[in-house]
Amino acid sequence: MTSAASLTTLPPLTPTERAHAERVAAHIRAFIGAQGGAIGFDTYMRLALYAPGLGYYSAGATKFGDAGDFVTAPEISSLFSRCLARQVADVLEVTGGDVLELGAGLGTMAADLLTELAALDRLPDRYRILEVSADLAERQRARIAKLPPEISARVEWLDRWPARAMRGVVLANEVLDAMPVARFVLRGTQPAQRVRALGVAVEGETFAWRELDPGPELEQAVENVLDTLPAALPDGYVSEVCLSFQPWIASLAAQLEHGVALLIDYGLPRAHLYHPERGAGTLRCHFRHRAHDDPFINVGLQDITAWVDFTRVAEAADGAGLEVLGFATQAAFLIGAGMESLLTTEMLAAGDDTPRRARLAGEARRLMLPGEMGEIFKVIALGRGYHEPMSGFSTQHLAL
Repeated sequence: MTSAASLTTLPPLTPTERAHAERVAAHIRAFIGAQGGAIGFDTYMRLALYAPGLGYYSAGATKFGDAGDFVTAPEISSLFSRCLARQVADVLEVTGGDVLELGAGLGTMAADLLTELAALDRLPDRYRILEVSADLAERQRARIAKLPPEISARVEWLDRWPARAMRGVVLANEVLDAMPVARFVLRGTQPAQRVRALGVAVEGETFAWRELDPGPELEQAVENVLDTLPAALPDGYVSEVCLSFQPWIASLAAQLEHGVALLIDYGLPRAHLYHPERGAGTLRCHFRHRAHDDPFINVGLQDITAWVDFTRVAEAADGAGLEVLGFATQAAFLIGAGMESLLTTEMLAAGDDTPRRARLAGEARRLMLPGEMGEIFKVIALGRGYHEPMSGFSTQHLAL
């Protein structure tokens, strides 16, 4: 994936893709018209990603891996899921019960994690996958079917939260960044600074930004952010806030009777995320391994994401009765969970197989180096009734 690609470098659409994008755009234009001519960006993002049968995550296009738009850590290397499995095994030893994975992509992490848990003799009672995309659920089933029957028989799929609270572990890898975000712009300077929403309108056949009244929820959320920052933000400052974190984490908390939720995503604590030098926000679109910042093109064909405010996640967890058990960079978490010993074992097993050794080293670098995923991605652990030390956070616990 390249960074901040010029729109002129994006691959051209096929006729089929162009037709699908137009169907999605027409659906959103009609919705905007029915709403009086403008909608909040979070509503636009929700439609572009999740409109039934049309949105990016609802239609059947390939999203993950080399043939898709981006590659997640589990697809880079099984080392990621195997390290994660060691932390999961530690928790299951205390809690027993199940693993619930939210948004399992192609099923790669589930398959690798289950294989490692079997090797550690710590399989969960059930491995449940909550997946809202029927297309991705089918791909996951195909991947899980390749596992030994004694492992695959433990896996089941859900399309909504379980009916009863669980003991065990909840996993969410790159789920938070895909939640719809509201965009805002600050007008004026403190103390009279005003919050304005950046919404979406239609000009001709294209989408365009439109400043709107923020509404009480967005206005209060942004003011809460401003009140806790160490420095004022300038006039014209643009950024995002996810209003969905509170209800989503409240739902997660209601599911967790005893255990730990591990959330892995790219983002920062609030004071670093909302920095005066980051005045254009963190909104990014991903299409064929290129990143750009225009959410109004390739509608329904590209992912739309924003960096996670992990302070907001922690606040939502506290409000829902969950405890923050740890917060670290992905690199620090993997080191704590045993990456070095696991990589050494794999290197020894590779022997004189130079290509295999080079591949393993390259995978580890992508997962752990600061310029790759090592520092951009963070891991936060939220728990209920869990008081044991967690190996993944033994080398680092960042401030929120």
